[in-house]
Amino acid sequence: MSFLNEMLPETAEAFGQMRNSIFKDSFLDIKTKELIAVASSVLMRCQFCVDVHSQRAIASGATKEEIAEAISVAMFVAAGSQIGWTNIYGENVYDKIFEKDKEDEDCCCCCED
Repeated sequence: MSFLNEMLPETAEAFGQMRNSIFKDSFLDIKTKELIAVASSVLMRCQFCVDVHSQRAIASGATKEEIAEAISVAMFVAAGSQIGWTNIYGENVYDKIFEKDKEDEDCCCCCED
């Protein structure tokens, strides 16, 4: 964050304070928080973040298997979101698409070239 440190030191300091207030033992231990950060980093597609939080997770006692499971949870959420996002306002977008196709089949001439 050297750019922010130089340009907006107060903002960079606030970000560091936020990090320090979160990444400490509390209701969740640091290892668990770092595993959550690994999964979140995967979902945000931040390679730098995945690297940093994986290293910190290992330093906090996480195993490669635990990191792999955290990543698999992120993969599951990402895959499920691709199914769920199509349900907008209580109707499935695919149902609307196929409904439109059915209407087009019944059309006599207005949609034809």
